[in-house]
Amino acid sequence: MLIGVLKESEPGEKRAALVPADVKKLNKAGLDVIFEAGTGVKAGFSDSEYSEAGAKETGRDEILGSSDIVLRVRKPPSDEIGKLKKDSIHISFLDPFNEAGLIDAFRESGVTAISMEMIPRTTLAQKMDALSSQANLAGYVMVILAADNLPRIMPMMMTPSGTLKPASVFVIGVGVAGLQAIATAKRLGAKVTAFDTRSETIEQVKSLGAKFLEIDLGETASTKDGYAVELTPEQIEIQKQAQKEQIAKSDIVITTAQVFGRKPPVIVPSDAVAGMKAGSVVVDMAAVNGGNVECSEPGKTVEYKGVKVVGTGNWPCFVAKDASVMYSANLYNLLDQFLDKETNEFSLDLDDEILSGCVITHGGEIKNEMVRKASE
Repeated sequence: MLIGVLKESEPGEKRAALVPADVKKLNKAGLDVIFEAGTGVKAGFSDSEYSEAGAKETGRDEILGSSDIVLRVRKPPSDEIGKLKKDSIHISFLDPFNEAGLIDAFRESGVTAISMEMIPRTTLAQKMDALSSQANLAGYVMVILAADNLPRIMPMMMTPSGTLKPASVFVIGVGVAGLQAIATAKRLGAKVTAFDTRSETIEQVKSLGAKFLEIDLGETASTKDGYAVELTPEQIEIQKQAQKEQIAKSDIVITTAQVFGRKPPVIVPSDAVAGMKAGSVVVDMAAVNGGNVECSEPGKTVEYKGVKVVGTGNWPCFVAKDASVMYSANLYNLLDQFLDKETNEFSLDLDDEILSGCVITHGGEIKNEMVRKASE
């Protein structure tokens, strides 16, 4: 079986789908790996490292047309789907609920498309969960960027000139990214408060030494995968108003609230940002997908009423080497889990709990029930 790895073509994308260490593992398992020149350069991996690990360098069209499995970080350009080998497998992030045209192109081409967003959050699939591995890094990066933009230090500091109080950080949304943001801000010495609609996160927040902001929203819930269920418009309005006081006294606000498969909720209105002290910083993790913060702009850092609002996006790319190592491990674990050790063929058992969740197209059909319903 031939595994192909492509250089990412999305502007600003620095990650590599497979790193040399995992090339060695695949070679040891009896699989051949081909790669495009420059695949890992932006993440800190030279072409020679891939070659020394056992991969063979070749052209992009050759990789697309001959690989049994193509590995990528981001979704492919639509004009490349037709170049893929029929009955091959393409694995990457696909954003399947918002890319109906892309999914149709995969279906029509007869290519099996696996979406890394759709790996179920189960104990068995944890080692393949790329959303979580990348969100962990995003949480860290957002705090570092916030600290870099803040015109003061994070920890309390006692000096002969007087005592500097610790920065106040408010994290909204306590998923994987939010928890890492809390932990990172605490390590830097900040005073941290957090909020999430899911009651089960209260103990998680407190275990990290942060304070949980209590807001009575009435009945809320989580999905079976641990995501927050979308709030009603009335609940969102209650949350907005209840958070204003905490936002106003915070030096840094970090929002990570997302609803799986849907546009993220706007939970920080512009007037709440305007109420913050001059020089404060807001980081909107969801800016590129619609935003949690009303005045954030996708891909940009803007100033609003004296407050910096960071909506840069693609946070893992700020630490592209570690992000590539983690993502590559997710892909390797997926391949290792479903490769038949006798034939070295990828076992596409669509009754399997993991594959039934992440296989989007196969045999000219949309196999994932949620994606199929969303496309109707």
